[in-house]
Amino acid sequence: MEVINAIGRRKAAVARVILRDGKGNVTINKRELKEYFPNPQLQYIVEQPLNLLQATGKYDIQSNLDGGGSKGQAEALSMGIARALVKVDPENKPTLRANGLLTRDPRRVERKKPGQPKARKKFQFSKR
Repeated sequence: MEVINAIGRRKAAVARVILRDGKGNVTINKRELKEYFPNPQLQYIVEQPLNLLQATGKYDIQSNLDGGGSKGQAEALSMGIARALVKVDPENKPTLRANGLLTRDPRRVERKKPGQPKARKKFQFSKR
């Protein structure tokens, strides 16, 4: 199998994923998965596409993550892995799509408006 590239995005996070045959090693920014994401919930989010397809030990995944917070990065990486797995075998697409792993989450942080302390919060109204 040749090397497969894919990109996943979430909020401000971008994950560039390189997938190749291997023993199941996940390397993120030249660090191991458990070192980069010590939180087990984030590790689960990253491994979710592999667990759904029972492909946990089949591929080595190398990724460059940039921008965003830890949860956004984990979800971007999950999407990148899912897209790479679809490139490997197009029959994986319905399973991943049904679990929402191929859908780009369009939600972003709303901008702050002038004359307000936050995006929607208003300063206290004073009648007198």
